Amino acid sequence: KELIEVVDAIKVDLKAFTQSFYDKYVRGELQPVLEAIKLIAASPVWLEIVYLVIPTLNDSPEEIRQLSRWLKQEIGPDVPIHFSRFHPMYLLKNLPPTPIATLEQARQIAREEGLHYVYIGNVPGHEGESTYCPNCGELLIKRWGFDVLKISLRNGKCPRCQTPIPGVWG
Repeated sequence: KELIEVVDAIKVDLKAFTQSFYDKYVRGELQPVLEAIKLIAASPVWLEIVYLVIPTLNDSPEEIRQLSRWLKQEIGPDVPIHFSRFHPMYLLKNLPPTPIATLEQARQIAREEGLHYVYIGNVPGHEGESTYCPNCGELLIKRWGFDVLKISLRNGKCPRCQTPIPGVWG
């Protein structure tokens, strides 16, 4: 709660959407993370969710669908979620990198469930890095990796259809 009073934005790394994953790999509890997400979402602080998609561990379509439904119901359709590509490191060197098709499927599922701002991360050059208007599909923010190449917003709105785009616009 104290952090909310002194920051403009918070990115939450949601490791999975099952307690069994948290038990085995995080040694923590999922519920407090979900409660923190709800607390942040109810505040004026900008919230984004990052979900590292790890092959065979947290990448099932069912888990992605449950997560997406929870986010839409509890937080709303405008919360940005980034499905990021896993690369083998540290204790999980035995697993392959996340297939891009798996990330695309996660993005599709989240959009089917009604989330408006669904991104693919750790895949430079993928169209899923960029922001599109949820109303008309216009490309609003073109990204390549961590670089912003183009911003087409006008006063926080889509230039084509004037749909307000949530965010912190300077």
